[in-house]
Amino acid sequence: MAHQIEHSHLLVRGLNLHLAQVGKDELGTVVFLHGFPEIWYTWRHQMLAVAAAGYRAIAPDSRGYGLSDQPPEDVEATWEDLVADVLAIIDALSIQKVFLVGKDYGAMPAYDFALRHPDRTRGVMCLGIPFSPGPFNFDTMPEGFYILRWREPDRPEADFGRHDVRRVVRTIYILFSRSDVPVAEEGQEIMDLADLSTPLPPWFTEEDLDAYAALYEKSGFRYPLEIPYRALHRMTKHVDPKFQVPVFMVMGEKDYCFKFPGFETAMRSGVMNTFAPDLKITYIPEGSHFVQEQFPDQVNDLLLGFLKDHP
Repeated sequence: MAHQIEHSHLLVRGLNLHLAQVGKDELGTVVFLHGFPEIWYTWRHQMLAVAAAGYRAIAPDSRGYGLSDQPPEDVEATWEDLVADVLAIIDALSIQKVFLVGKDYGAMPAYDFALRHPDRTRGVMCLGIPFSPGPFNFDTMPEGFYILRWREPDRPEADFGRHDVRRVVRTIYILFSRSDVPVAEEGQEIMDLADLSTPLPPWFTEEDLDAYAALYEKSGFRYPLEIPYRALHRMTKHVDPKFQVPVFMVMGEKDYCFKFPGFETAMRSGVMNTFAPDLKITYIPEGSHFVQEQFPDQVNDLLLGFLKDHP
């Protein structure tokens, strides 16, 4: 099925970014923004579904990821770059307005784009990450919490460097598909939390792993450690943010991120409604961090329903 998806590169703000595309734009365009340890391929099921329904699907490899160029090492990684890249992509393709679908750290530029460019946004749907007007605070998490570990200079590079790229991606996929937050004990590294005897999730094949590993073989992990992990404290700070477009939040209740400080409260207490007057939240009881791959038909139905509700 994925062979229907076409691939190209587009020169965007000095970098050649890889784009995966499918569909004819009869009803509009949907731009998909991936997270970590992902690439365009994470959206393969949703891309084909929206294309079959009459939309054009575009999924870039984020700068520094997959088949996209690496930014210079001496240039600080910023969240604003990700928003500007999306704007440059749709400008270059002469697309006036788009739906945005973001997951994991890809939710942040999706939300930010919708706030900064409501005139270019038809709606925004995000998986797993609620909107926050400022940086997330993980100060209450234990020392072995994976985000704190991966912020440390050279520590994740040394941890990952003990294994080949395929093993690293495999381990992270296994850890992130669980409902427990990845936390290492003293004397243990994050890569020690799963070994080759640990099975892959049943919905994730060896061929899927090969697709991810091949693209991380090219990109490596330098920039993925910068965005998101080492730049989380530099997330955009919004003063009195108000979404002028529809916002749809989908959360797997077995997603380990649901246990992050403040995440469940933000979603269940109505906090997000103060920022997004036109907000819908749907929970998928057995959904993991990779709900779009775990339950593609269910996520596709939710996505197509959102698109059709906002023609």
